[in-house]
Amino acid sequence: MLITKTGLVIPGGELAVKTELTLALERGIWVATHRQGVFSAFEVTIGWSGSERVDYMTYDTSHIFRCYEIKISKADFHSMAAKTFCGHLNYFVMPFSLFKQVMNEIPKDIGVFCEAWGQNLELAKRLPCVCVKRAKRRELAVSADILKDSMIRSMSRDIGKQMSSGSPTLMECYHRELAEERQMTRHYRRQAEDLRAQYDNLYRVVSETCGAAWQEGPGKDFSDSM
Repeated sequence: MLITKTGLVIPGGELAVKTELTLALERGIWVATHRQGVFSAFEVTIGWSGSERVDYMTYDTSHIFRCYEIKISKADFHSMAAKTFCGHLNYFVMPFSLFKQVMNEIPKDIGVFCEAWGQNLELAKRLPCVCVKRAKRRELAVSADILKDSMIRSMSRDIGKQMSSGSPTLMECYHRELAEERQMTRHYRRQAEDLRAQYDNLYRVVSETCGAAWQEGPGKDFSDSM
């Protein structure tokens, strides 16, 4: 049984734990690297018939490839699963508790990202995954053209899955969320206007009742009362 950081109880064994942690770390590293000029893909198989797969890869307008391998336990870190580090900069993505256990086993040129919620809850609200060890640049282990082709195939695969799933596309979700935010903005603006009208009316009544002396006292300006 697993009790998550949100209090959710998940029955089952190690597989359930790995699934939740992996998804959380995938989401975290995507948020940490998602910005204009950076293109990304998950589960990138290197080459047309390659046997090596990168958990997550990014390529940016500076022509830099970054590879990320997600590890969620010490057994996973020591497993025979390939650590496919073929980018200019390469990283492990792991829980901070695991990083403390294996930090001396990580090569000097390999960086590390960890989940921020295990370190700083306020930081985690803004950036759920943070770099705790910088990577050092190395030469590409595979040609840039092969890496680009591999990322394009992975992106195409994921788009195909999304379209065939019957679920709303990501852009549709974003548009719906934006429409909801705009509706809430209009609602709160109307509330603010109503409160301002009530304040102005109350101020007028008090001024007429108490005379000019009231106007020189506290609350002369609406902004002073906020």
